[in-house]
Amino acid sequence: MSALDRLAATIAARKGADPDGSWTAKLLAKGPEKCAEKFGEEAVEAVIEAVKGDRTRLTAEAADVLYHLLVMCAARDVSLAEIEAELSRREGQSGLDEKAARKS
Repeated sequence: MSALDRLAATIAARKGADPDGSWTAKLLAKGPEKCAEKFGEEAVEAVIEAVKGDRTRLTAEAADVLYHLLVMCAARDVSLAEIEAELSRREGQSGLDEKAARKS
């Protein structure tokens, strides 16, 4: 089991947990909109560190982005397995072709 699989499982387990005992449960209890807002904040922080060029800080912020992405998706009942399936579906397809297919 990968670190992302373990993280996704932990997030799923926290969906019904007491918000007073878990940051993840607290975020999920605030609803999908708050989860999305938090993801956006973390994404901006990662962008800032990417521009600055600090590898250590970028690594930490990228981990935060992945965590908050999975929390946001869990808030809308989208699982890591579904995300992985979509990535697999796109595998071997040109990114340019994939973007062009979305327009039609």
